[in-house]
Amino acid sequence: MNLKQEEWLLKQEQTKDNIILDVRTAEESNDKRIPNSKLLDIASPQNFMEGLSLMDKKISYFIYCRSGNRSSQACAIMASMGFDKTYNLIGGILEWKGEIE
Repeated sequence: MNLKQEEWLLKQEQTKDNIILDVRTAEESNDKRIPNSKLLDIASPQNFMEGLSLMDKKISYFIYCRSGNRSSQACAIMASMGFDKTYNLIGGILEWKGEIE
């Protein structure tokens, strides 16, 4: 599901078990990132798929990248693997108005 920042944050607050997933590269993530996010680089397909295979499909995932394209792809991949609670941040970190680490 694609959500604007306000909707994304509200849904996250309302969801008990969730993970914020950053699907950018390590370099991008080191530059700036949303607090408490876990990095899983979609540009490294083998590592990405291995990382997903270890994740709990029952919890919610709030996914972002630089602009929203890679995170949208990540949501589609995750849906095909049986993850049914994935939320893509429209506009990615480029349009993020919240806290940054």
